[in-house]
Amino acid sequence: MKPLSFLKPLSTAPRTPFMVVAATALALVLAGCSDAQQVEYTPETPAFTLKIAHINDTHSSFDAVAGSFTANEHHVFNEFGGHPRILSKANLYREQAAAENQPMLFLHGGDAWQGTAYFKINEGRMNADILSRMGIDAMALGNHEFDLTNAHLNEFLNMINFPLLAANIDISLDADLAEQTNLLPYAVFAFDGYNKQRFLPNQIEQALASGNELVAVFGIALDDMPNIAPNTGDVQFFDMVASAQAMVDELQELGINRIVAVTHVGHAVDVDIANQVNGIDVIVGGHSHTLLGDFSDLGMGYAGTYAQWVVNPNGETATCVVQAGQYAQAIGKVTVQFNEQGRVLDCFGGNTLLSNDEFYRSAERDADSRLSAGAHADVMAFIDVHPRIAAVAEEAEMREHIDVTYRPTMEAAYGSELGMVPEQLTHVREPGPGFPNGSEVAPLVALGQYHWAASDAVFEVAGMRADFALVGAGGIRQSIADGQLREGDITLELLPFSNFISIVPLTGAQVIALLQETIVATLPEGAHAGKFPYGGNLRYRFMETELHVAGEVQRVEVNRGSLLNPQWQALEPDAVYNVAMNSYNASGNDGWNTLYEAQKERSGRVDLAYVHGELTAFHVARIERGSDNRVRVVYENEALQCDVEGLACDTDAIAVVEFLRDTYVPLRGAILPLPYAVVEWLQP
Repeated sequence: MKPLSFLKPLSTAPRTPFMVVAATALALVLAGCSDAQQVEYTPETPAFTLKIAHINDTHSSFDAVAGSFTANEHHVFNEFGGHPRILSKANLYREQAAAENQPMLFLHGGDAWQGTAYFKINEGRMNADILSRMGIDAMALGNHEFDLTNAHLNEFLNMINFPLLAANIDISLDADLAEQTNLLPYAVFAFDGYNKQRFLPNQIEQALASGNELVAVFGIALDDMPNIAPNTGDVQFFDMVASAQAMVDELQELGINRIVAVTHVGHAVDVDIANQVNGIDVIVGGHSHTLLGDFSDLGMGYAGTYAQWVVNPNGETATCVVQAGQYAQAIGKVTVQFNEQGRVLDCFGGNTLLSNDEFYRSAERDADSRLSAGAHADVMAFIDVHPRIAAVAEEAEMREHIDVTYRPTMEAAYGSELGMVPEQLTHVREPGPGFPNGSEVAPLVALGQYHWAASDAVFEVAGMRADFALVGAGGIRQSIADGQLREGDITLELLPFSNFISIVPLTGAQVIALLQETIVATLPEGAHAGKFPYGGNLRYRFMETELHVAGEVQRVEVNRGSLLNPQWQALEPDAVYNVAMNSYNASGNDGWNTLYEAQKERSGRVDLAYVHGELTAFHVARIERGSDNRVRVVYENEALQCDVEGLACDTDAIAVVEFLRDTYVPLRGAILPLPYAVVEWLQP
C-alpha cells in the first residue's frame, strides 16, 4: 500500500446515485465532479434495500461525555452519547426497519476497549456485558482490543454474543486464541424482510440453501498491528488490500454479491482500499475517529462526505464509505439500494449526534447557567428540525444496570482531588477549525511528563534529565471536563495505558525529522491522527505548503526559562537532547519511525518504573525489529517487565498527577491552558 501521505481518493463528491451505462465500457457518473460525464439514464427500481446502523471507537464511553454545540445564536453546553443513549437510537432504527419490513444490520467498527475507568477496572468484561446488550450483529477487530493480553481478548470473545471479524489475520499459532471460534473472517446474514439469521463460515451451505436474501460482512484489521498494539502475541497479520480482494472473490464465487466490509484501519485507508479493491459495496470504518458529514453549522466542523462514493479499479463499480466519529457520541445510519444483480444503485444517510435535553450557558453547567425556558425551547426547536443532531433519552434498563453494577466501584477508584478546572480543556488530535493550535490537553500532559523527567528524583536514578517531552495525540484519550479534577481522571481515563516514561537521547536533527514525519502522515483528510506530536517545554511552527498533502517544520524551540517566563532557544541540529516520552512511542510505534532508526544499533535510552515503590531505571541497549515487524527492546541488564508483581509502570500518568498537584496548581491557582501555544500552524 502507498504511504498515507500519498493517498488521493478518486472522488470526494457528495452522494449521488450510482449509474451504470452499457456501452464500450461501463462508466460511473458522479455529480459534483468537474470532469464528470453526464449521461441520460433511466433509474432502476431497487430490488433489495439494506439499512446499516453503525458505531466505532466507542472506547468504553458507557456514560455520556461533556460537549457543546451552537444552535443558531445560542452556544450551549450539554452532554453527548453514552451506550444507553446509543441503544435508544439503535432501537428506534430497528423499530422503523421492522415497521417497513426492511433488512437492517447494526455494526461496530472496532476499538470498543480502553478509554475510561470502567475498562481499567473491569478489563473488558464490562465491555462484553454492555455490548452484548446492544444487539450488535458484528464488530471489527480494533487495535485496542489487544491492549491487555490475548487471554483477556479470548475471554471477551467467549462472553460476547456477536462475532469479531478480521479476514486478514491468522490466529492458529497463538496459544490463547488458536481454538477461538468467535474471531472470524466473515459472517453471512440471510434476510427475510426485517427478520434475519446469522451464518458463520462453517454454516455457509445452510445460508446458501436458505432461499433468503444474503449479505456478507467481512472484517479488515490493521496489517501493521504489531507496531500499533502492545500485545498481539503470535497472531499474524496480512496485507489489507490483498486480503480484502481475496475475501470478496471468495464470497462472489459462493454466489454472494452483496458485500460489506467492517474495518478498523482509518478513513483515509478505507478510501485507499476502495480505490484498489473491486466488489466491496460498503465500508463501515473506524480507527481515525472521523465524524463524517457537515457539522459546521453546529460549530463542529466538516471532516468529509458521509456515504462517499469511491470508484473501484475496474472503473465499473464503486464503494460507499462511512464512519461515525468516536466515544459513543454519534450513531450513523446508511441506506444501500441494490439491483437484481447485487450492484449498488444508491447509498445515502448520515451521522447523528445524540444529545441530552439539558442545556447550559457555561461549561460549569450549574443551576445559574441553565438556559431559560424560552432559550431551551429555541434550542429544542433547532434540534427537532436538524438532520445531524437529536435529543435522545437514555435506555432506562441499561442506564440502571450500569449505575447499579459498575458505577459504585468506578467512583471509588478516583482518589483525591488535584485542582479546579474552571473551563473545559478540549483535546483534539491535530489543529483544525476552532482549534488552530490543536489540543489544549496534550501540551499540558507533555509539560507534566517533562517536569517529572527533569526532576532531581529522576536524575538520581537515571543519571540524566529531560530537556523537553513529546507526546502523541492518540495516547491522550479525552478532554478534561470543567470542575474538580481527581487523580483517577488522569490515571484511569486521560492516560489509561499504563505506559512508563522513557528518556531518549536524540539530536536536534532527529527531533525535527520526527516532527516532520509524524505531522505529514496526518495531513491527508481522514488520516489516523493519533501519531500527531505535541511538546512539553518545546514549541514548533509548521507550514502546510500543499493543503492535506505536504508541509514542513519551520521552527523548533526549547524553553530555557520558566513556565511563566519562557526563554525560547532554537533547537540546534547537531546538539543532543534528552527527550521524555512514553515507552510506546519511544520504540518507534505508531509511525514514530525516527525513534526506531535512532536506537536500532545503540540507544542510550532509560526507562523508568517503580519497583516495590522505589523509582528504578532500566537502561536500554538497542531496539530490534523482527521478521514479523514487531519491535523488541533489548536491555543492558535486567529487562523491564510490567506484568511482574510489584512493578508500577504507569509513570506517564503518575508524572502528570504529581506535576498538576505539586507544581502547576500552586503556581497558577487552577488547571488552566498553557500560557503559550505549543503548535503554530500555518496554511497557504
